[in-house]
Amino acid sequence: MLLYTCRRLASAVLTVLLSAVLVFAAVQLLPGDVATQVLGQDATPEAVAALRDQMDLNRPAVVRFLEWIAGAARGDFGLSPVSGEPVADTLWPHLRNTMLIAVSTVAVAVTASVVLGVVAGLYRDRWPDTIISTLTLIGMSVPEFVMATLLVLLLSITVPVLPAVVLDEATAPVADLLPAVVLPTIALSVVMTAYIVRMTRTSVIDVMAGEFVTTARLKGISTPRVVVRHALPSALLPTLNVIAMNVAWLVGGVAVVENVFNYPGIGQLMLESVHNRDLPVLQAIAVISALVYVLCNLAADLGAMALNPRLRTGGGSRR
Repeated sequence: MLLYTCRRLASAVLTVLLSAVLVFAAVQLLPGDVATQVLGQDATPEAVAALRDQMDLNRPAVVRFLEWIAGAARGDFGLSPVSGEPVADTLWPHLRNTMLIAVSTVAVAVTASVVLGVVAGLYRDRWPDTIISTLTLIGMSVPEFVMATLLVLLLSITVPVLPAVVLDEATAPVADLLPAVVLPTIALSVVMTAYIVRMTRTSVIDVMAGEFVTTARLKGISTPRVVVRHALPSALLPTLNVIAMNVAWLVGGVAVVENVFNYPGIGQLMLESVHNRDLPVLQAIAVISALVYVLCNLAADLGAMALNPRLRTGGGSRR
């Protein structure tokens, strides 16, 4: 178990490092000059040269990458050429706000999807399964930005109980942002839940048809206990990867929904950085997105190991 965990951790670190290399290389290959973009097309060659020297753009790319990745490991992503402030000071408030939505969405979506998936699997081809399956198909068919727009129409215009847009700054207290988190959480949860429910339902149906479940029932164990103690852990194994992929999808899904509600999160910051060509900020967002993706997959693997005794004892297949 310890060896497996160490291998997965080493693989995760290597993946994040390779992602950082690709992000840095892609930024360097972008057409145009950052100094010219910041100063404008009317800037004199002397001013451009001075800014390039100030931003260390004349130094070898390998040296700049090593310094950048060393700083990123400490949470220091350098200075923004647009605002002149540390990238971390700009990034962390927006990241905090995005995490409010992401954590809320994961808590709501995962809990709801597991419960609905188990119910649909236990009542296969009956009315609960039909209703849940129909709703999940609708949820899978509607993009998150459409769902967000419909929620605004319903809960902000028709029945004005929640704010349609956010007017607070990124540094606003969490308590002020909580009412604005509700609609983005609902929009993302509907889409995310739909995919996890389908996988959970299929896994529950397969597991409930297994011999060990039949044996447990013959021993007189009640159906709720069979499901919770025996079927659910096995059914969650293939579902963990789907949950991990959907949590990683939140990085992009949140960005889209945030812009619908003008929410001061990573999505809003990313669009502003693209517009202003603030490459250090974009680099930081890309690396953090890769880190989230890797951590989600690592958590899924470790969760599978915790649920599968064969992985803990060295048996079974390993990916």
